[in-house]
Amino acid sequence: MKLFSAPPRPTGAQRPASDTAQQRPTQQRPTQQRPTQQRPAQQRPAQQRPAQQRPAQQRPAQQRPAQQRPAQQRPAQQRPAQQRPAQQRPAQQHPAQQRPAQQRPAQRSASQWTDDTARPRRSAPDDRRRVQQPAPAPAGKHGRKAKKAKKPKKKKSLGRRLLILFLVLAILAGLYLTAVYSDIPFIAKWRTAYIQTAMNTLSHQWLATAFIPRSVIDKVIAEMEAAREAQIGVNSEWDEEEIESRNPTLTDTKGMSKEEIAFYNLFWEVDVPSMQAYIKEHPDALAAGWSRINIDKSALTDNGTSIRTIQGEQVLAIDAQNEIMIARVKGSTYRGVLVIMKDPSRLSLQAASTLGSVGQVCGKIAEAHGGVIGMTGSGFIDPGGTGNGGTLAGYAMCNGKSYGGHMGYGYKRLELHEDNRIYIRDSDSEVSPGTTDAVEFSPAMIIDGETVVNARSGFSDLQPRACLGQSKYGEIIALLVEGRLATSVGISVPDCAAIMAKHDCMQAMNLDGGTSAMIWYKGKYIMRSSNPALTAGRTLPNAFVYAGK
Repeated sequence: MKLFSAPPRPTGAQRPASDTAQQRPTQQRPTQQRPTQQRPAQQRPAQQRPAQQRPAQQRPAQQRPAQQRPAQQRPAQQRPAQQRPAQQRPAQQHPAQQRPAQQRPAQRSASQWTDDTARPRRSAPDDRRRVQQPAPAPAGKHGRKAKKAKKPKKKKSLGRRLLILFLVLAILAGLYLTAVYSDIPFIAKWRTAYIQTAMNTLSHQWLATAFIPRSVIDKVIAEMEAAREAQIGVNSEWDEEEIESRNPTLTDTKGMSKEEIAFYNLFWEVDVPSMQAYIKEHPDALAAGWSRINIDKSALTDNGTSIRTIQGEQVLAIDAQNEIMIARVKGSTYRGVLVIMKDPSRLSLQAASTLGSVGQVCGKIAEAHGGVIGMTGSGFIDPGGTGNGGTLAGYAMCNGKSYGGHMGYGYKRLELHEDNRIYIRDSDSEVSPGTTDAVEFSPAMIIDGETVVNARSGFSDLQPRACLGQSKYGEIIALLVEGRLATSVGISVPDCAAIMAKHDCMQAMNLDGGTSAMIWYKGKYIMRSSNPALTAGRTLPNAFVYAGK
C-alpha cells in the first residue's frame, strides 16, 4: 500500500534505515550500547545539532524532541500511526486499552522506546487472542469480582396463594359478622347509629340495605318506633310551677357599676374573668355602655372571641340590647351553635308568605317579620327529597292561625303559650288553650326537666340537627348542629338532649333537621348547610323568628 512507500526513517550513523528489526535484535544492540547518558537532551542541544545540519527527513526534531522523550511528555497520542505502521502494530491488534501506561513506565529511556518501535512484538498473537476474548467482569466492592446475578426465585406455589386468600377472606368475614350481629355495647351503638342515619335519609338508605340484612335493619327501626311510643302520654305540666329567677353567678361585685352587675345578671352564663379580659383588650366594646354591648364574631369566616361561658363554650356574639348570646358547641363528630334568647315573649312561628305552593328560607321569613334570629320550624312533605317546602308536614299554628293536620301517633307537639312558656304535648291530643304558636315533630328530648331519650332508646343516628327548648329561667335556647360534612358528621338526639340539659332546659324538642337545619342572625347564616350548594338551606313552610328591638 502507498501508506508504506514513504521515505525510510533514518536514525543516525548507528541506526541506518536499511536495518530491519530482525537484523538488529535487542541482544545485538543492548540498551547499554545506547545508554541514555550518551544522548541526553543536554548533550545534543538544538544549537549543536541544528535542524539545517540534520534535515527533518533524517532526524526531525518533531519526531524525537527532547521534551517528547520522557514518558510523561510522550503519551500514546504523541506516537502517531505513521511512526508505527499498521501492519507492524495494527490498531485493532494493539488498542490503547491493551497497552496501558503501566506497560510503558516513565523510567524507560528514550533508547528503549526506540527499540520497541523497531522490534516486532512477540506477543502480537497473544494480543490478537486477547482481543477476541470477552471483556472481564467489572470489579465489585474492594476490587473483588462482581457476583453473578441471582436467578429469580420461583413463584409461590398455587396452594400457598390459595391459603393466604382463604385466611384474608375468613378474617373479613369474621369482622363483617361481628359488626352486623355482635351485642358488644360499643359495636351495637355505632351499628344502630349507622342504620338510623342511612334509613332516615331517603337518598342514602341503600348504604344500609346493600350491606346489612333486612332483619337487623328492621330491629333497629322497631327500637326507634318503640322509643317514640314510650313518650306517649308524657306531657309538660310545669305551668303549675313558677319560673325561677335568674341566679347570678357573681360572688364579688366590688368595683362594678350597677350597669355592669345588671349585665352579668342577664348573661349569667358568661365567665366573668374572660369577659373582663376581653373588655380590657377591646375597650371600644363599651363605647355605648354595658346595656348596649354588641360583640359579633359569629360569621362563618370569623374565629369567635376569647370570651367563654361558665360551661367552657366559646362565645361568638353578645347583643345586650336584643338580649342574645351565641356560643360555639363542639364534639368529636359535630360542630354547631347554641343561641340563647333571653326574652321568650319575642319568639313566634311565622309562615312563609308563599305557603301552599313553595316555601322560603328561614332568613327571608325572619327579615319579613323584623327578626334578628330566624331558624327551622315545621317539617314538610319531601317525596324523594324533591319537596320545595310548600306542603306542610303535620300541624302548625302561626300567631293563632292553624295549618295542616296532626301527625298523630308517636309524634309530639311543641306549643308556645301566652304565658311565654314552652309546652310539649302528644301530637294527637287537642291543642292547649292559650297556644299562640305550635309545630309537630319527634322526639321530645326533655319534658319538665327530665331527659326522655338516651342512647338505648333510639334516635342515635348522626344528623344535622335543629332543637328548641326553654330553660328554668325562661330563656329560649336553640341548638343547631352541622352535619353530613367533612368538618361535622352530625350529632345524635341523646347528645343534643345532654347539651340542652347542661343549660338547665325544662323543655326541649327535636325539630326538622337535615338540610333544613339552619339559623340566621342579623343578615347572615351562622352555620353551614349540609348541602354546600344550598348556602341558606332548603325552603321551609315556616320559621321560628326572634324579633329585635
